[in-house]
Amino acid sequence: MTRTAELLADDPLWLILIKVVLIFGFLVVMTLLTIWAERRVIGRMQHRPGPNRAGPFGILQSLADGLKLAFKEDIRPVLADKWVYFLAPVISATPAMVSFSVIPIAPEVTIFGETTALQLVDLPVGLLVVLACASIGVYGIVLAGWASGSPYPLLGSLRSAAQVISYEIAMGLSFVAVIMYAGTLSTSGIVAAQADGWFALLLPFSFAVYLVAMVGETNRAPFDLPEAESELVGGFHTEYSSLKFALFFLAEYINMVTVSALATTLFLGGWHAPWPLSMIGDGVLNTGWWPVLWFLGKTLLFLFVFVWLRGTLPRLRYDQFMHLGWKVLVPLSFVWIIAVVIIRAVRNEDAITTQQFLIGGGIVVVVLLAATFLIPDKKPPQDHEVPHSGSDFPVPPLDLQVPPAPPKRTPVRSGAPDAGDSGAPDEGKEAPRGDV
Repeated sequence: MTRTAELLADDPLWLILIKVVLIFGFLVVMTLLTIWAERRVIGRMQHRPGPNRAGPFGILQSLADGLKLAFKEDIRPVLADKWVYFLAPVISATPAMVSFSVIPIAPEVTIFGETTALQLVDLPVGLLVVLACASIGVYGIVLAGWASGSPYPLLGSLRSAAQVISYEIAMGLSFVAVIMYAGTLSTSGIVAAQADGWFALLLPFSFAVYLVAMVGETNRAPFDLPEAESELVGGFHTEYSSLKFALFFLAEYINMVTVSALATTLFLGGWHAPWPLSMIGDGVLNTGWWPVLWFLGKTLLFLFVFVWLRGTLPRLRYDQFMHLGWKVLVPLSFVWIIAVVIIRAVRNEDAITTQQFLIGGGIVVVVLLAATFLIPDKKPPQDHEVPHSGSDFPVPPLDLQVPPAPPKRTPVRSGAPDAGDSGAPDEGKEAPRGDV
């Protein structure tokens, strides 16, 4: 057993209950603060103040919105399945909270005289618990759309399920290289393996894949396709109101906090102090309650990235989004895993020296760059081809010439001419043909 597992095994029941309450309160408070910070930061980006009335700097605005939701009328559609309609938001919110239980926040602290680790459980398969909770959360999304008894939530739920499953695969593949270097699936073991260096620097491609996958899995902009207002009204929670809608909202932001904390754990050293702070006093800043500060700082950095993306990038098309997940991230992740396996095998057997490895890697990079420049550009469409906008929608050619309108003809008159008419047709007018 690891040191963390030994500490957690000796926790009394009252301390476990305190940790459960602290984790729940931390996630709720982080949700309220993240919503407020998101509105303030995006307001700053768009040259407007954002919330600034409820409390200092508007910090109580999220709490006021939550209370307003609690007192709103709870409406249930006539065609909705009563029990499934009620359980769907609970199924979405509960796994989001459970997955945070395996995240190590600090190594060893003292709470009311009891020495423990700031982590609820330390499982040998901690990463699999996170993936399992994410998979269960998909059920809540699908059931919410199906139980609403309306076509638009159903379409939004199917879209969201396909999106979450697609990017969950890419996220799982980004874990593989981390597991190989750490030698364990335990989150505390992965943090301990980064004592001498972060995996974000050692495994940059896995880190990049995880960053894209965590945004796609949480349905956040620019990947918020299930909520495309112009297409699906509001997504899978269109028919929800009051506290049920608040649970979906809570689940989304708790998922953001969880994937940000997991990114900190896997790639940024977890609770370890960043260099050069880690060198002060032989690592004194990695003891006591100091690691909580470093963990929160790194997690808030990832949450800011979520807000930054929302205020910067437009929404992708659905086909582009699925193409990125299935045809780019997943195949490249497999290639990266194979490369990592080969590199580790070569280094463990000492078949080549470090200098030879660097020279060989440089040659490979040069060859790839040369091949990239030598590949011919895509030929432009010929004149007889119809240009396309997007994927399958033809548009008129850019040099379209509208033909002139035909000359206007005077309608034919029948019968005898008027009294003032001389009987001869006017110039430029067609002569009447008379009655048949």
